[in-house]
Amino acid sequence: MRAAVLHETGQSKLEVLDDVEAVGFGPGKVRVRIRATGLCHSDISAMTGVLPQPAPFIPGHEGAGEIAEVGDGVSHLRTGDRVLVCWLPSCGSCPSCKRGQTQLCLAGFRNAGTPNFQRPGGDVFGFAGTGTFAEEVVIDASCAVPIPDDLPFDIAALIGCGVTTGLGAAINTADVAAGSSVAVIGCGGVGIAAIQGARLKGAAQIVAVDPIASRREAALRFGATEAVSPDGLGDARKRVAGSEGFDYVFEVVGKSATARTAYENTRRGGTLCVVGAGAMDDFLQLNMFELFFDEKRILPSLYGGGDVLASYERAIALWRAGRIDLENMITHRVPLAEINDALEQMRTGTALRTCIEI
Repeated sequence: MRAAVLHETGQSKLEVLDDVEAVGFGPGKVRVRIRATGLCHSDISAMTGVLPQPAPFIPGHEGAGEIAEVGDGVSHLRTGDRVLVCWLPSCGSCPSCKRGQTQLCLAGFRNAGTPNFQRPGGDVFGFAGTGTFAEEVVIDASCAVPIPDDLPFDIAALIGCGVTTGLGAAINTADVAAGSSVAVIGCGGVGIAAIQGARLKGAAQIVAVDPIASRREAALRFGATEAVSPDGLGDARKRVAGSEGFDYVFEVVGKSATARTAYENTRRGGTLCVVGAGAMDDFLQLNMFELFFDEKRILPSLYGGGDVLASYERAIALWRAGRIDLENMITHRVPLAEINDALEQMRTGTALRTCIEI
């Protein structure tokens, strides 16, 4: 089958090959025919080595498709079922799952260490244990979540990561208060979802911060009340929050520099929500006095900070009700053969979210 492969960490381009096989099928597994997959910045971060991922590997973790084959012992799925790919499934029995914090379950990360593809030259990993830049993928049955017939594959793919992450950061993790002031630093797909989440929660002012003009314009369409470049954040803060700072600031970039900026623009007693996935060697510096004296809450948010399956259902319900706009988050649709063009659009910020049609 066809798949887009990164041969070595640090390479900027993928090679679309037709000699890849999805392997590992057996009891408890399903084979999924991928129909659509989103291009998430985490895929690029894995390619550059910011996020740890063995190579060679097939990127992609935000996918949707149809069940092509069901392994022994899988009773809740049938051939032909429409599903989205969950890259962080819960086992249901570990301490995190029993506490209701299924997004902290490590079962999915254990899958990431096992190659689930093969080429004539050897094993190939799938990013985050999935690898949706391929025509088919073999995954644990718990990673395949049934979706309703009225949910298009491209929208389902978005819900599989970016939408769930951004919405959940505002709704679950930060629990934005009605009437509050919010700033969102980084307005790609996840940042736009966070803006929509803050709007749903009733934030009075939402300032979108991004260096790319097209993303600032998009943020206004999705619910931001104001959009500024990074050097305009100080003036926006004065207009919206005076000398205090914002009630909530979302860092959706994944860098210590922007996290520090977010901290400085959060009011005393306010909330800094860290959503961006950063590198293990990038350290955020805070002095012990400001940490104590300012009493700012620093809340990391992994995959939306709540039960993943419930978050999927909520996103679908909000989309059906017209409360969130997911269709227009997808600004580009390209075939797998044009994956490198899509990567360049993501790097330059000219695409909000790209759907790879497979």
